[in-house]
Amino acid sequence: MARVETVVVEAGSELAERFAAVRRKTLELCAPLTPEDMMVQSCPEASPAKWHLAHTAWFFESFVLREYLPGYRFFHPDFSWLFNSYYEGLSAFPEKRLRSSFSRPGIGEVLCYREHVDESVQRLLESGPEPEALKRIELGVNHEEQHQELLLTDILHAFFTNPLRPAYLQKSAIHSDLPSSVFGDRNPLNWEQFEGGLREVGHAGDGFCFDNELARHQVWLQPYALAQRLVTCGEYLAFMSDGGYRRPELWLSAGWSAVKEKGWHAPLYWTREDGEDGGWSVFTLRGSLPLEELMDAPVSHLSYYEADAYARWAGHRLPTEFEWETAAEEEPIAGNLLDSGVLMPISTHLLQHILQGQSPTQWGDCWVWTGSAYLPYPGFRPLAGALSEYNGKFMSGQMVLRGGSCVTPQRHIRSSYRNFFAPETRWQFSGIRLAS
Repeated sequence: MARVETVVVEAGSELAERFAAVRRKTLELCAPLTPEDMMVQSCPEASPAKWHLAHTAWFFESFVLREYLPGYRFFHPDFSWLFNSYYEGLSAFPEKRLRSSFSRPGIGEVLCYREHVDESVQRLLESGPEPEALKRIELGVNHEEQHQELLLTDILHAFFTNPLRPAYLQKSAIHSDLPSSVFGDRNPLNWEQFEGGLREVGHAGDGFCFDNELARHQVWLQPYALAQRLVTCGEYLAFMSDGGYRRPELWLSAGWSAVKEKGWHAPLYWTREDGEDGGWSVFTLRGSLPLEELMDAPVSHLSYYEADAYARWAGHRLPTEFEWETAAEEEPIAGNLLDSGVLMPISTHLLQHILQGQSPTQWGDCWVWTGSAYLPYPGFRPLAGALSEYNGKFMSGQMVLRGGSCVTPQRHIRSSYRNFFAPETRWQFSGIRLAS
């Protein structure tokens, strides 16, 4: 979250354009969904699409409009608590696991709610608001981009749990007009060396950032190397074939307990339709695809424990978050992100085709699990009031991920961006970049 004292926001007209564009994008992502699709909550981590639509409107209403737009009229008296996610300082709120039971309000009323909030924010922007209001709007825009990614992640899990396994997008869109060689060529695992030394990490400059990216500070890095691409499905299959899920010596104790308790034997969304002798398929936002087509695509939807076990099996380790940030901070933000429209991890050959020959970088395809616990930086200060709950209260029992995924908006990501999840989390687009 942005440090209020230091962040300089865009001019009002630019912020208004970005606000409108982000709000439109969320609706565009919902366009392939039926009202019934938008009610599904298929796992405890997920939320229904309808709830995402309402909650992102709630955020602007709760933290911007009610404080900075004189005479603001609340759309509905119950929405201020019904669509609160976890802000204890604002109001009580329903249990997260109950969100799929919100059959009312209907999707039509939720869309009217969004229109009401949109018109009110635009009116506020046209009134020449004080700087703090502009900073809150920019925060809300970045918050909604986070929910765009969560919406797609949640829909993938919802469609996977549907026995019909419907596709969010048609499979053919990614295959049209592409040479078959982009799916089958092997790309060797090469390494890039880094000298290490005393480095500065954390957000720098006047652009937006979340509070967990501050304060910028120095860290000492030993010389290290990072793999130039992510671990592929084919490489992970070799780990599985070598008994990876049956060898306790490869796993952290908590990870081995998770393997036994949860029955893990493959990444989430990998299935065998014909039992042990059948071939693997991988469920994606474009439906089920044969693993043979994805052998050179990055493996995704792994927990931290699985990523760590694979790295140990491969004779390497996971990078620290500061090793990754140091490697990425000078690279342009280009890769398989939401803007590419692919919505699934793809091979480096296919990515180069899409990027018109540009070499893949540290960005996109999958969030990279790091070996770093999610903890506050020296000098960390959360925002005052209820907004202090955005990031700071989760700094326990979580691991840091870096780099963005195929459903992360490109404008949203940066080298200092810190994502975080519990180590057993698998429903995110999370993968492996090895370090040595």
